[in-house]
Amino acid sequence: MAAYKQFLAQDLIVTPFEVNKGFSFTSASFGDSDVQIDRFLGLNDDFTTNKDTTGTLSTEYQVLIYNSTKQLYYSNFLSSSTGSSVSVPELLPGYTPDGDILIGSASSAGRYENYLQSTLVQDRFFPTESRDQIAVFSIPSQLFGEYIQPDSFRWEDNERGITFTDDGNGNILSGSENVGNIIYPHGLIVLTSQSIDGNTPPNFITSTNVTCSFSSSYTIYETQYKATVRESEYNFSLNPTIISGSTDGSLYGFTSGSYFQPYVTTIGLYDNAQNLLAVGKLSQPYPLSRTTDTTFYINLDR
Repeated sequence: MAAYKQFLAQDLIVTPFEVNKGFSFTSASFGDSDVQIDRFLGLNDDFTTNKDTTGTLSTEYQVLIYNSTKQLYYSNFLSSSTGSSVSVPELLPGYTPDGDILIGSASSAGRYENYLQSTLVQDRFFPTESRDQIAVFSIPSQLFGEYIQPDSFRWEDNERGITFTDDGNGNILSGSENVGNIIYPHGLIVLTSQSIDGNTPPNFITSTNVTCSFSSSYTIYETQYKATVRESEYNFSLNPTIISGSTDGSLYGFTSGSYFQPYVTTIGLYDNAQNLLAVGKLSQPYPLSRTTDTTFYINLDR
């Protein structure tokens, strides 16, 4: 009788499924250790002469916030709000006796990732005038998981009576007006409009009566192990109560009868070094069959 059974590839099934959880925080809790929602002001200026800092929780340079946001999320949208097309050389096969050549030069326009949030044509505006400003809200990944669930973000500035929502395609709306963008997998909200109902970006950094709500997304992987006991296996009990009280450790006579049928109460999962990793307890003892295979399914989530 084997003490262990080896799992084969067909005995394991890994199934991913996404879970979501809604959150809502007020600005009074933004600085809590388990929240940490930060706000930054970005400024279009010369970093060699302007070292002003920003951040309600951490400290960053305003000019670098502006430049990094522009490079990561708007570099393809500086000449057009719907993005710049990529300019590449054209291949002309056999143009000369020496073979194929490339005609035209490559352009850097349109070559950046920019983390587009939809397959729809994106409409992104980024201010580029001297000393233009942007507001950036940063939600930590420990809250949103893998990404913020589209169409779930809501930022209520109760101090100014303004509410920002996302449209599910990466745009931030104030009413029906597009005022910025949300980068779902990075937990970043960028306000690029220079005036929202008469308010400039710095106003939304300093607001003290704010509510932020959103839904997180996280993928859980469930692994299912199929343990099959054949009718000829594990037909002997390991329960110490079957040992008689005699000094030689002999078993009770009923254990050798044809009607004796072991029960399963516990299943253990071991690694290759036979270290016990997990224990599964059955809700009630289950009898093994002498005529058919018995299959147990163990589900583990992580």
